[in-house]
Amino acid sequence: MSETIQITLGIFFLIGVYVLTRSGVVWRTRRASALIIRDLERPAAFDSACAAELPYSKADYFRVGVRDFRSKALESLIQSGIVGKTESGNYYLKNMGYRVEG
Repeated sequence: MSETIQITLGIFFLIGVYVLTRSGVVWRTRRASALIIRDLERPAAFDSACAAELPYSKADYFRVGVRDFRSKALESLIQSGIVGKTESGNYYLKNMGYRVEG
């Protein structure tokens, strides 16, 4: 096999690995978003008066093990307007009709 073909195959392999890892991160973030929405639906946290506390709202930098995507997914849900945050640090669903499949 020529050097050019080996380099081309190596580049395609690296691109494939990158795409697969990015899609894995998106999949895990989507699953974490679904979990957060279920955690807010359970206590009926649909407005700021009934907001619920989420223990994983802060990133734990000293946690050993598999990466936890819930804090990043929560930030994404807040930025997209699906979840609201009260001044006391509790969270509630702004849009009750929103469903995440996961």
